[in-house]
Amino acid sequence: MNWSEVIGQQEAKERLMQMVREDRLPHAMMLCGPLGTGKMALAIAFACQLLDDGKQSSRAMLDKLEHPDLHFTYPTIKLPSMKSDYKPVSDDFAKEWHELVMQGPYFTMEQWMEAMGGENQQAIITAGESDDLVRKLSLKSSQGGYKVSIVWLPERMNIECANKLLKLIEEPPQQTVFIMVSEEPEKLLETIRSRVQRIDIKKTDTEDIRQALIERRGIDEENARRISRLANGNWLAAVEELQADSERGLFLDMYKSLMRLAYQRKIKDLRKWSEQMAAMGREKQKRWLTYFLRMTRENFMYNFQEEDLNYMTSEEEAFASNFARFVNEGNVMPISDLANLAIRDIGQNANAKIVFFDLALQMIVLLLQK
Repeated sequence: MNWSEVIGQQEAKERLMQMVREDRLPHAMMLCGPLGTGKMALAIAFACQLLDDGKQSSRAMLDKLEHPDLHFTYPTIKLPSMKSDYKPVSDDFAKEWHELVMQGPYFTMEQWMEAMGGENQQAIITAGESDDLVRKLSLKSSQGGYKVSIVWLPERMNIECANKLLKLIEEPPQQTVFIMVSEEPEKLLETIRSRVQRIDIKKTDTEDIRQALIERRGIDEENARRISRLANGNWLAAVEELQADSERGLFLDMYKSLMRLAYQRKIKDLRKWSEQMAAMGREKQKRWLTYFLRMTRENFMYNFQEEDLNYMTSEEEAFASNFARFVNEGNVMPISDLANLAIRDIGQNANAKIVFFDLALQMIVLLLQK
């Protein structure tokens, strides 16, 4: 993999390459930033640059991420087939990891958990992993250059592993470079944080996401513009927007139905609407209520006629052009409070038909407030 896999982040790329040019490469660094900003993409691209000795054989191995001097560490789970006292290590899931990363360097913990087959478990980096890493890095470089250890989400190390890794960072093997990729660096031991060079990765520029959507996903100009703004600097959110079209279409239809029926005060139809909502299942109901909150905010902001304040699809905006005037300073907060209360009630297993019918009836009153 190379720098072309990274979306935007030109400033971060330049900083990393400058370290090499000026011979100021730290033995341990940590790329920090929010989800979807390309931290792992930057880490892998940089690692490949460090390991590229110009030989065709090395480049072939790097293209497949199978270079013997490139090591990945990541959170793992304990499978039912493992012994009770066994400490899982990254190599136990090397095949699943390789398949996931080769699909692209942008992915979530949820995707990794699904790949391991442990959606309901807590993934951690065990002390067994640090022992394994000590063993691997104590060996000489197979190609005579750097050895690079990429640690994904080091904040998930248990305390025993963190202490062992600290010692490894304090006394690193010769020509070894640690690249940590963290989303919550504050959860790491202060002693580790103080011994690595931190590089903060900013949100990806909206323009870079827009361009990537057009070039990599074949999205038309208008939809690319809207999705890139909705993504708010997160490439994974942009991809999720592409995949969520069908559910979002359903959610918008249910939102429009609620508002139209409430405005027309059609009580019987609102009861049917609440029964439809109740049939969705609780997780989907909570997602719709979150969508309801977003649309409440977007319709309120639409009234200001400032394009930069709005993050809606063309279909959502078409509805807002007629409906937004009904969401105003007098009712925007009560409507939001109503949705948050419904989210709480659904989360506590309240009767969904009652929750949504109550929400629908209260919307009749709230839409009249000014």
